[in-house]
Amino acid sequence: MNVSPLIWIITIAVTIAFFIVEFFAHVRTPHEPSIRESAWWSAFYIGLALLFGVGIGMISGWTFGGEYFAGYLTEKALSVDNLFVFLLVMTAFAVPRAFQQKVLLIGIAIALVMRGIFIAVGATLIANFSWIFYVFGALLLLLAYRQAFTHGETDPANGRFMRFVRRHLPVTDEYHGDKLTILKNGRRFVTPMLLVLVTIGFVDLIFAVDSIPAIFGLTDEAYIVFTANAFALMGLRQLYFLIGGLLQRLIYLAQGLAVILAFIGVKLVLHALKVNEVPYINGGQSVPWAFDIPIWFSLLFIGTTIAVATIASLIKTRNVPVTLDKTTTSHGPSGK
Repeated sequence: MNVSPLIWIITIAVTIAFFIVEFFAHVRTPHEPSIRESAWWSAFYIGLALLFGVGIGMISGWTFGGEYFAGYLTEKALSVDNLFVFLLVMTAFAVPRAFQQKVLLIGIAIALVMRGIFIAVGATLIANFSWIFYVFGALLLLLAYRQAFTHGETDPANGRFMRFVRRHLPVTDEYHGDKLTILKNGRRFVTPMLLVLVTIGFVDLIFAVDSIPAIFGLTDEAYIVFTANAFALMGLRQLYFLIGGLLQRLIYLAQGLAVILAFIGVKLVLHALKVNEVPYINGGQSVPWAFDIPIWFSLLFIGTTIAVATIASLIKTRNVPVTLDKTTTSHGPSGK
């Protein structure tokens, strides 16, 4: 793709503008969004993402369009998994529902910044070192294993890092609106809200490690990688409130994502073998039997895997009642 610096500037500016509008129009005044509000904005962002993909296909060709849609589907699925972890964090820290929008928006903004950094680093590595495909492929296979077999629930509010923070920083026992710090008896205290944001930032870092190698396995176009990530993250706040307790019913999502990550890992290794320049592998020459998996097959495989994992989860949990997080108290998390 031939993407000029001006297009990059406009894209980044529009992305930032969306987050600014989100803050002033929906998050600045704390409230719990209605199902109707969440559904409308979720549909708006998904529709916008689809239209953007069609635009890429019409302007730059459907090979790039297919890469965008495959990347968007993968990143959206990983983002939903990210939402599940956000839900665990919100529950563990007992974040009042009215303030969860602000936490989510800041968390999503942090995620986009971290992914932007990883995209820049990844694009530079790919442009200069063909062997990096081996590293990305091996990393994704490792992440696939972790996703499938070590995706257990933890208590983010009482992990080692949070215990370390509480030992070294004065933390209040209760929330004080959405303030991050307060002055009490002449002493500055940290509120649980700041601990939540720190935890969310750490979670975002971990998910950036998962998501960026995954999408670089589908396209080496940095612009597609960035826009697919941006659109996958846009509307995530509304989706959180829209599906609510339904997240708890997606019991096979982790396994579905593991299959997708493993597939992309294999795809990367095959591509690395095809463009091989590592001296001790086939004398630094391309491996004859290696081939590139076509993007149409990748798109079909990813879409089918997400659909099967979702349908299987809903069938398996069809008799499980959907429970919404009713955290409305102003108290901080347990374990203080």
